Amino acid sequence: MLILGLESSCDETAAALVTGDRRILAHKLAGQEAAHAPYGGVVPEIAARAHVEVLEPLVAAALDEAGVTLAEVDAIAATAGPGLIGGVMVGLVTGKALAHAAGKPLVAVNHLEGHALSPRLADPDLDFPYLLLLVSGGHCQLLLVEGIGRYRRLATTIDDAAGEAFDKTAKILGLGFPGGPAVERAAAQGRPIVPLPRPLLGSPEPHFSFAGLKSAVLRAHDAGTWSKEDIAASFQQAAVDCLVDRTRRQLGDIDATALVVAGGVAANTAVRSALEALAGDYRLPFSVPPQWLCTDNAAMIAWAGAERFAAGLTDPLDVAARPRWPLDPDAEKVRGAGVKA
Repeated sequence: MLILGLESSCDETAAALVTGDRRILAHKLAGQEAAHAPYGGVVPEIAARAHVEVLEPLVAAALDEAGVTLAEVDAIAATAGPGLIGGVMVGLVTGKALAHAAGKPLVAVNHLEGHALSPRLADPDLDFPYLLLLVSGGHCQLLLVEGIGRYRRLATTIDDAAGEAFDKTAKILGLGFPGGPAVERAAAQGRPIVPLPRPLLGSPEPHFSFAGLKSAVLRAHDAGTWSKEDIAASFQQAAVDCLVDRTRRQLGDIDATALVVAGGVAANTAVRSALEALAGDYRLPFSVPPQWLCTDNAAMIAWAGAERFAAGLTDPLDVAARPRWPLDPDAEKVRGAGVKA
């Protein structure tokens, strides 16, 4: 089985070719950091235009690197949401055009499912059901991954995602864009000595909250008492403490084959190390993709497409792009979470 995957949900444009036996034959990615850096965050219109310019050449380069033609591909997998709708539409329309032109099936992939299944691309021994901490710029959720297309949401953020908090902290401290890696670099030079809150730590409710932590970072910065490196280190430690505490609460209530973390924040070394130690406390295997598979990429979309295609799940060419697309649409509504739930 050979799947062509396309990703364009935010500010990364990517194309990849992945086989059903987990071989990544090619992966091409174009970032947009320079275009968005003057604004301190992703500008949707700029992102969408950049996707239009580079996606077709990336597809051609991926096919060339893999040494295959479009006719040899078994299916086209494209992110259909959630994300910035302009970017999502670029990738999905491209996927539809390629599928139609080559007479190939289309698999419309939920970007979050790409993250949720990405550990299985890197770890062939990872079996269902596993507890997944999906932690990114737009989402912070704990899910029980029971199978392909079967996700039970156990907890979500009631306000901001952890990745958003990292990005806003970087902006407050003037550390540059993208924010997550910038905060991690600064934290490595500082000490976690700034008194910052741990929202919902020890709370009986299962959810996450990071808005108050962001506000506390702003106050600490404006006070002028601590260095930006110490604030970054203190923020990172507070975020890690919250993630570990909320995950520990779920591990005591469910049976899972492993503890898994995925999404952009999973690239953070402190987050990975703390969750690995938590898994050890419960004598559970710990699984996390390589760092480049944690951030947005097309290999995870191709792999999710492969898993869905193998299960007989394909989509019509009129499938719609979606700015919001929860993995567990039947999950109970959560105060403050709104459409991100």
